[in-house]
Amino acid sequence: MMAHLARIDLYPIKSLDGLTVQTAQVLPSGALQHDRALALFDPTGKFINGKRDARIHQVRSRFADDLANVTVWQDDSSQPSTFPLQPHPDGLAQWLSDYFQQPVTLRHDSKIGFPDDIDSPGPTLISTATLQTIADWYGLSLVETRRRFRTNLEVAGVPAFWEDQLFAASGEPVPFQVGNITFWGINPCQRCVVLTRDSQTGNVTKGFQKHFIEQRAATLPEGVARSRFNHFYRLAVNTRLAPDSAVASLSIGDAITRL
Repeated sequence: MMAHLARIDLYPIKSLDGLTVQTAQVLPSGALQHDRALALFDPTGKFINGKRDARIHQVRSRFADDLANVTVWQDDSSQPSTFPLQPHPDGLAQWLSDYFQQPVTLRHDSKIGFPDDIDSPGPTLISTATLQTIADWYGLSLVETRRRFRTNLEVAGVPAFWEDQLFAASGEPVPFQVGNITFWGINPCQRCVVLTRDSQTGNVTKGFQKHFIEQRAATLPEGVARSRFNHFYRLAVNTRLAPDSAVASLSIGDAITRL
């Protein structure tokens, strides 16, 4: 079976739950339309996210297919609330302000969103086999592992850690094609404290990071650019849109080829 796009996940509001879609438009910036287009900020202008506030793990969200509104609720609450996202998500901001017990504002960026790596804002990519391997390291479900890693594009038809071929020792971009769109693989994605927590409760998985680093170093495929790992708490690939690439949409089933 050839490498192909098996799953597309968008995260319309950074740090909240995702939305699985069949197609996604690639923007001129390389970002996927609607991915991390909104983000939460505190009164000092800093992100409210899982890195800074574990309470966000207990906020559930469900988006309408057309992204016109979002329904949010707290894990231990049976009273979900639905708010429009356009033209201004003021009702949602108030709900979040009440939940975090501080003023929360939502900012919108339709061109690039709010990616962790602003130099490589293209979709993050990983294989399904990699996620399953990580799940097996901890006895987690595949669903839970996906929730922790929050990757945009999932590749099937390839072995675990296949995506590690999409960055080079030289640091030069590695071109690859998804459908008729050419991306550059840039570097293995640096991970954060969010991975160590249950995605629904925020409870910490004891020893997660230490075990991950040991296993990642031990299972790195032969030929992978080890020099690109200043530490082994890295997984998935950060990407950019190739400058001469078509700007089009990605769809489930698209062939994926390293060029």
